Amino acid sequence: MTEAAQPSGGLAGMHPAYFALVMATGIVSLACEVVGLHPVAVALFALNLGFYPLLWGLLIARVIRHRDRVRADLVHHARAVGFFTIVAATCVLGSQCLIVGDSLTAALGLWFAGIVLWAVLIYGVFAILTVKTEKPALADGINGGWLISVVAAQSVSVLGAQLAPTLGAHTEAALVFSLAMWLGGGMLYLWIISLIFYRYTFFTMSPSDLAPPYWINMGAAAISTLAGTMLVAAAPHSPALEQILPFVRGFTWMWWATATWWIPMLLILGIWRHGIRKFPLRYDPLYWGAVFPLGMYTVCTFRLSRVVDAEFLGEISRVFVYAALGAWCVVAAGMVWHLLRGPRRAAVR
Repeated sequence: MTEAAQPSGGLAGMHPAYFALVMATGIVSLACEVVGLHPVAVALFALNLGFYPLLWGLLIARVIRHRDRVRADLVHHARAVGFFTIVAATCVLGSQCLIVGDSLTAALGLWFAGIVLWAVLIYGVFAILTVKTEKPALADGINGGWLISVVAAQSVSVLGAQLAPTLGAHTEAALVFSLAMWLGGGMLYLWIISLIFYRYTFFTMSPSDLAPPYWINMGAAAISTLAGTMLVAAAPHSPALEQILPFVRGFTWMWWATATWWIPMLLILGIWRHGIRKFPLRYDPLYWGAVFPLGMYTVCTFRLSRVVDAEFLGEISRVFVYAALGAWCVVAAGMVWHLLRGPRRAAVR
């Protein structure tokens, strides 16, 4: 399969980034929890407990039945990075288990699974894309989905910082590990966003180029903010963290400012894409990658308001949560309609 080729629909064509469904549902659930919408948070948690094993089942079935398509995805610059959503989905569900489900054991198990998945996928996918002989031009190969690698690292950091105070003698090691993941994820963001911004400003953009994963430009900065707030909150448990606490606080503010900067830009580009250029607005599983940043911005802003004593920022979260919840409902309705229409189209044929 060439770099430009795309699999058709059905299980064979299932996008590797479909685990963004769990990411989006999980973070919107957590956003509802922090602003006091507990029943909604619990309902979304219950849905995620079904979505996560279902997607694993579909992925395993795809590997067994369509191994060639999976291999093609792994060497495809635009689709391979979608596998990183598995890591983020695992850790976001772990945070749900801890905060909404009050299950420390489940959260700990998902964190260990997330670490293993991160190591296998990050180094595996990037190694494959590095050594392949045929590569696309930058304008064709780079997109916002590449920043899922950042989200994956930061999701491990967030859950690790949340769990660390419960780990007894291993607390210090867990926090230093979470700090390293946070800094490493930040390094990746700076590398990748430079290429994306270069692609934005020096190559012609068509409406189809501005696919939903570009919202991860904001989402990756937002989860970096959240990871920073978790580390600041856990600093009393770690002498190593306390030594660099001013740096962590300052860098966390930078990530929040970066996420905030992206919101108007992405809205403007969305208006250009759908309002001016009339690009059709229809369901695409990649839209879950646009819901996730809205929920993440809600949560990170709320947490930031607590750790830097800027309570007024919490008001942003209390408004933004409804944008995140509304976006989740719209994309969920689109997914249901898409799934219902599938059998009808097949029957007509």
